[in-house]
Amino acid sequence: MPRGAYRRRRRRRARASPLRMADLIAALGLLLAIEGLTFAAFPGAARRAAAEIAQAPEGLLRGVGIGAAVLGVLVLWWVRG
Repeated sequence: MPRGAYRRRRRRRARASPLRMADLIAALGLLLAIEGLTFAAFPGAARRAAAEIAQAPEGLLRGVGIGAAVLGVLVLWWVRG
């Protein structure tokens, strides 16, 4: 393989795809929309949930956070696979 062809291919892989950045921005927008609707539709329940979370042990919160992150990565892997 010619040396120049290898360099060109390597440079293409290093660049971030604009489509992936658009996906990230869309996902953040969806997150904000869902959170906003939750607080707008059920403000009392959201306040109670926040109070309960504040009282929860740190280990439980860490475990739930890690579990949610792993589940999110698995869903992305499954959808984008």
